[in-house]
Amino acid sequence: MSVVQILDVASWHARRDVSTNDLPDLLEDGRVLLFPHLEFALAASEQQLLAPSVSDGHAKNISFDPRTGRIAGSALAGAELDVLRGMMARFTSGCTEFLQRMLPAYAEGLRAELASFRPLEVDGRQVSKRKNDMRLHVDAFASRPNRGQRILRVFCNVNTDGKPRTWLLGEPFEIYARQLLPHVRKQLPLEAALLHRLRITKQRRSRYDHLMLQLHDHGKLSESYQSTAPRERIDFPPGSTWMCFTDQVLHGATGGQHLLEQTFLLPLSALRHPERSPLRRLEALTGRSLV
Repeated sequence: MSVVQILDVASWHARRDVSTNDLPDLLEDGRVLLFPHLEFALAASEQQLLAPSVSDGHAKNISFDPRTGRIAGSALAGAELDVLRGMMARFTSGCTEFLQRMLPAYAEGLRAELASFRPLEVDGRQVSKRKNDMRLHVDAFASRPNRGQRILRVFCNVNTDGKPRTWLLGEPFEIYARQLLPHVRKQLPLEAALLHRLRITKQRRSRYDHLMLQLHDHGKLSESYQSTAPRERIDFPPGSTWMCFTDQVLHGATGGQHLLEQTFLLPLSALRHPERSPLRRLEALTGRSLV
C-alpha cells in the first residue's frame, strides 16, 4: 500500500530514535505516512476561520510566510486577521518541532517554507487544468525553483463536519517520468536567465526545475494520462495528519474542506537514499547532470 499508518503517535511532542527510525526510508520510498490520531486542535477563537468567507475568493489557498508573517489570499482584516495569522504561525512551529523530533535525521536540513490554509471545498472550484489539483500530479514550483531539494509536506484535516480529505494516489515516480519525458520540451539557452531577470522566478531554474515543471504540466494536461493512469483512493479522516514527499508522490485532491498544509524543503545531503530522489532518477533517465 502507498499509505503507511503510524498508529502509536497521537501527540505533537512524540519522538523517534534515530537508530531505530524507519520513517525516512518509507518517505524516501514514496510512501505517505498517515497519523490517524494526530489532531491539530483549533482554539475556540479559531473556529470562526472554518468558513469560505475567510478566503478572498481569488486565490485557491490562503498562504502564510513564516519568515515575514505575511498572509495572502484572505478577506480578513484587523483582529480576525490576527487570529488567522496566529493559527498559521502555531501550525508552522508545531509542524517544524514535530518533524525535528520524529525525523531527527532531517532536523538540521529542514527549512520551513510557505504554509497554507484551504477553507474552500475542493470539488466545484473552477480552475484551469494546469492549476487543477484534482488531477494527478507531482509538485513543482513555477516561481520558486528548488534545484533538486526535496518537497516535504505535512497536511492536517481540521474539518469539524466529519468530511474526509480525499486523495488519489498514482503510480511510482519513475514510471510516470519515463512516460512523459519524451513529450517535454527542452529548456531554451537563455530561458532561465530571462525568467529570473523579469522576476518571474525568484532564482534561475535549473534543468531539473524545468523538467519537473514540464512533467507537472504535461501530466495534468494529458487527458489520456488522467483517464488511464493507475490510482487508488484514500480518505484522510478529520483530525488526522499525513506527510509525504510531494515531488515524488503522484497525488490529486478530489474532495474535502478545511485543510492546513506546511511545506518544507530538504537538501539531498540529508537523505538516507538520495538515489531515490526525483533529481537522481531524472539524471539517470536523461544521462546528464540537471543542477
